[in-house]
Amino acid sequence: MIAHFDVDAFYAGVAVRDDPSLRGRPVAIAGSGRRAVVLTASYEARPFGVRSAIPLYRALQACPHLVVVPPNMQAYRSASREIFAVLARRGHPVESLSLDEAFVDFGECALGEAIELAKAMRAEIYAATQLTVSAGVASGKMVAKILSDACKPNGLKGLVPGDEAAFLAPLPVGCLWGVGPKTQARLRLCGIETIGDVAKLGDSELRAAFGSWGAEVRDLARGIDRRGVRPERETKSISTEETFEYDVREIGVLVDLLRLQAKEIAAKLAREGLSARSIGIKLKRADFSTLVRQTNLIEPTADPARIFRAAVVCLRRAGVRGVPVRLLGTRAAALAARGSTQLPLL
Repeated sequence: MIAHFDVDAFYAGVAVRDDPSLRGRPVAIAGSGRRAVVLTASYEARPFGVRSAIPLYRALQACPHLVVVPPNMQAYRSASREIFAVLARRGHPVESLSLDEAFVDFGECALGEAIELAKAMRAEIYAATQLTVSAGVASGKMVAKILSDACKPNGLKGLVPGDEAAFLAPLPVGCLWGVGPKTQARLRLCGIETIGDVAKLGDSELRAAFGSWGAEVRDLARGIDRRGVRPERETKSISTEETFEYDVREIGVLVDLLRLQAKEIAAKLAREGLSARSIGIKLKRADFSTLVRQTNLIEPTADPARIFRAAVVCLRRAGVRGVPVRLLGTRAAALAARGSTQLPLL
């Protein structure tokens, strides 16, 4: 059994926790300035159309009484450390997806036992951080994530092994990992609208619809998900990434996120006493194609400003201005212990 844990509106949740006067009010986390964008919004703000990645001025037009709080990466990192300490406490393998999201492998156990474990861990996270967490429990990663998304905020859902195909069949095909808006539109023209439709496709139809990865997609549609939880071992690289709730075209949104990611990576490097000589970014377009760009530094660094500048250089090289982007990540590699790297001769 695998559990997917996801903190509800993480940045906004931290802001409300640290300032109880915000409780029950529509809150958006955003920077300042003419091109500021919403990083996340509380559930009270979402009915007004306030969501991540929209310009702040549009959010304020939609919700004039919106409370805007600047991001606080130090507070997010501190809360994240407490969350992952709870997730790792029982010795189960933990795969981190971001500061506030992870898979946990409960091993061979019954669904009831796994749900009780997830329930206890959610309660422990709340006791440690005063943040609510939604969780899904299933035999595979994709279904566990779908369940946790479906029970937000502050919910817990599980699925009996063997019921995956029946559970998935009526869901929109867009719930399948790897199927984006453009693919959905193309599939709709072929009469494929639900996950159940994909599960019924023959080999030739799969190749026509999905190409070489058709068999993998059909397995997922049938609830067959063989991917295991992969905990990090030796630190060969440090990365962070963010999947946008809606595709982003504005370059300013991407630059703002790179700045936050640079601070997060710098903090991780500092905790482990490391510096990085290579900085790269990963972009996933709306059609799920992936673009990677990387640059090497003259000297290794753990400075957030230098990491940010290098990431922006990579973003410019990617040439994605105006292209819809669904995921953006930053990666630091070629790591070495701080102070152990050779100084340049000149």
